[in-house]
Amino acid sequence: MTDQAPTPESDIPGKPTSASRTTLSHIMTHNDTNLLGTVHGGVIMKLVDDAAGAVAGRHSGGPAVTASMDEMAFLEPVRVGDLVHVKAQVNWTGRTSIEVGVRVLAERWNESTPPQQVGSAYLVFTAVDADGKPRRVPPVLPETERDERRYQEAQIRRTHRLARRRAIMELREKRMADGLDA
Repeated sequence: MTDQAPTPESDIPGKPTSASRTTLSHIMTHNDTNLLGTVHGGVIMKLVDDAAGAVAGRHSGGPAVTASMDEMAFLEPVRVGDLVHVKAQVNWTGRTSIEVGVRVLAERWNESTPPQQVGSAYLVFTAVDADGKPRRVPPVLPETERDERRYQEAQIRRTHRLARRRAIMELREKRMADGLDA
């Protein structure tokens, strides 16, 4: 696994993936439904953000704010009466940022069938101090082969996020220079 010792610029010791992993469970009710009678995607997204925020705060040892949500995928509808489990863990850390991976599972509250994966997402958080300024976070220490794979995949997603942001900024600058956007 990745053995991230504190770097010369940081004396913050790393934390293993398991130190902040969490599961949030919730029974879906009629209050959670959309016009189609299934659970509203926004309800699931809030649960995802809540669980991921808890993980980011645990890992960073303090407040962390949502910076972005990537690749929120809804795989199956969630219904009233489903017991939803939102499982979250740190996949990767940067200097002040944390990527949290989330899996959403659902099972009937009154049946003993195995939970089915109904969604997934990746969120990026920024750890902040009391003044809302970014603060350093401990490196994450992957513990298993699966954690190591998630760490490597998170690095690819980060590279893509940064490249996308750079390309958009370059396009905007070009359009401004050409007098197309005021």
